[in-house]
Formats: sequence, structure tokens, C-alpha cells
Amino acid sequence: MRLVENKVALVTGASRGIGRSIALRLAQEGADVAFTYLSSVEKGEALVKELEQFGIKAKGYRSDAADFQQADQLVTDVIADFGKLDILVNNAGVTRDGLLMRMSEEQWDTVININLKSVFNLTKAATKSMIRAKSGSIINLTSVVGIRGNAGQANYAASKAGIIGFTKSIALELGSRNIRSNAVAPGFIETEMTDAIDSKAVEEWKQSIPMKRGGKPEDVADACIFLASDMSSYITGQVLQVDGGMLT
Repeated sequence: MRLVENKVALVTGASRGIGRSIALRLAQEGADVAFTYLSSVEKGEALVKELEQFGIKAKGYRSDAADFQQADQLVTDVIADFGKLDILVNNAGVTRDGLLMRMSEEQWDTVININLKSVFNLTKAATKSMIRAKSGSIINLTSVVGIRGNAGQANYAASKAGIIGFTKSIALELGSRNIRSNAVAPGFIETEMTDAIDSKAVEEWKQSIPMKRGGKPEDVADACIFLASDMSSYITGQVLQVDGGMLT
């Protein structure tokens, strides 16, 4: 039997990178998958076809996770279309990097709203049905930057640190309802975004990692599958670092 057979998962920001890998792994392990995207309708439609190849039901929703009303409507639509919601993966995120002295209010607000407020929006909406079902797994994508900080990313680090505090608080609030809340903290993961970085800088980063290499989106997806499945049924309020030993 597959690890999340007959479960329904919702993944935000799944049209590319880590989110896409998480959606694919969930489908591979038997979950029906709902996911959101914002920009590319074509990528969303293509992902539905890829997911359906695993013999599961899949549907993409064009929705802004940072918008409270849209997030609430999204969860209502997903439950109407799939019948329930067992797994929520809050993955939507952006960067607007810059040193604090040069950072605009817009750069700050954009990152906090998309990265942190979206987690509040979706979790609040999703937990209504999870409480009724007395079951659920919430997985929030944070970052090693949220643990140690990073120069030039005060907004991003603050948003990701906030996700950790939120995750632990929800674990305390909902543990008695058999709803688990955990976070995954990726380190240097090779995606489309990192492809644009200077290769010399990338190599320097890799050499600073004990495992001497970057991670793959699939590495993060595997951690999410563990937290989504019953293999982690007694694990909540934790932050699982997927960083090759970067913060060891």
C-alpha cells in the first residue's frame, strides 16, 4: 500500500520547484492532490496531467494564498471537489532581497504576506474540517534562513522564523484533536531559482555544506511525505532540517 493512499492533499505554490516535487511525490504515494498556482495556467494544466498518471484525482486552482478571502474560498472549493482535506502543505513563497537600509516597505510587506500570512490564511481555513474529522497533517515550508538569519534577507528570514513559531503554536493548540503541525526547513536546494545564481558563488556554498553538495527538490518532498504519512503519527511541533548538515 502506498504511504498516503486515499488521502487528500492541498499544496500551495506547486507549479514549479519544491512545490511541484511535493505534489508529484504525494500523487506517487497515492494521495489525491489539489494545488494552487498564480501565474502560469499552462504549467498548472500540465501538472494536472502529470499527477493523474499516478492514478489519482488532481486539480489546480488559481488562487492567491496571501488573500484571506481567496484562501478560505479555496479550502471550501477543495473540500467540495474532493470530499475532505487530510494534508495541507503551505509552500507558497517569494524573496525580495536587499539590505535593510535599502529595503522598501513594499519589499517587506510582500514577503511577509505571501510567505507568512498565507500560512495563517490556509491553516485557519483548513483546520475547520480537520477538527471535525479529528485528523490532519499540516506541513509548513520554512528555511534554514528562518533559523539562523541571513544578511540581505531580513524580510525572508523574519517570515520563515514566524512560520516556525506558528507551526509550534498550532501543534500545541490542535494536538488533542489528532491534528499534527510540523515544518520542513530546506537548506541550499538546486531549483530554477538557484540556476540563475553565479556558478562560482554556488560552488562556494556547496563547499560550506558538510555533504559538499546542494539538495534536490525531491529531498524536501521525501521529508514532506514522511510528515504527511502515518509513519510520523507521533511527531508534531517539529522542524525537520533538509540541509545536508549546513546548520549542524
